[in-house]
Amino acid sequence: MTLKKYLWVMSALTAVCWGIFLFVAGLVDPTATNWLGFLLFYLALFVSLSGTIALIGFLFRFVIMKKELAFNSVKVAFRQSFLFSLFIVILLVLKAAALFNWLNLLLLVVILSILELFLISYKNSR
Repeated sequence: MTLKKYLWVMSALTAVCWGIFLFVAGLVDPTATNWLGFLLFYLALFVSLSGTIALIGFLFRFVIMKKELAFNSVKVAFRQSFLFSLFIVILLVLKAAALFNWLNLLLLVVILSILELFLISYKNSR
């Protein structure tokens, strides 16, 4: 797949995911839904954020930094967008469950940072 085709496909799928998220957000009533409604809401948000942040991260790396190959930039941008989207969704879940405080925030940052460092070191060791 060429870089241009990847960007078009990723942009189109991200737009579709945002449409699905808006549909689910309009459909789900948070006061009357069960766990499935919340799961669909957070899953649609996670996928939409991942696609958007991956595109922005790739464009930042490829256009501004220009140090790596496009394939490596895509991998790094997607991995980091996955972790950042996971961070955002977990924060929203904690906030909804009234468990959001500075200690949980710090713990989540440390856990995701360790995971990112592990993934970086795993790539370098192979």
